[in-house]
Amino acid sequence: MIGTLNEQQIDSLLRSELVGRLGCHAHGTTYVVPVFYYYDRECIYGYTKEGLKTKITKENPSVCFQVDRIENLANWQSVIIQGEFQVLKGSEVEQAQQFLTNRMLPFKTGESSLPKFSMEKLPSLTKPFTQFITYRIQIREKYGRFEKD
Repeated sequence: MIGTLNEQQIDSLLRSELVGRLGCHAHGTTYVVPVFYYYDRECIYGYTKEGLKTKITKENPSVCFQVDRIENLANWQSVIIQGEFQVLKGSEVEQAQQFLTNRMLPFKTGESSLPKFSMEKLPSLTKPFTQFITYRIQIREKYGRFEKD
């Protein structure tokens, strides 16, 4: 049976997963990349280094974000979000970084899995990170589908 996820099921999936895929498009180039995220029902928060996705989202801030859970080919859930990519500034950066740090810490497996903003709070980590950009995706629309055998 294929069906549509309700709002509660969408929120549950978005809160339970750690990695989603950010899709962006500008000037004939489409780019999709996996990203670690935090979800708060209104926005998706993440961090990144300056690169292709930041270049594309400066040109076109309309993005797509996708998260899935796949048990097998006949049992899966998928959520798609349409939203606007926004680079955070000032106090919003610190708040978003705290969300991300708190979400990531239970799953930390290596020094490369934590961005620079976490280094000061974790004295056991010694390798520095390059400058990160903290962003949010302001959600305009979200919908989900599932298949269950």
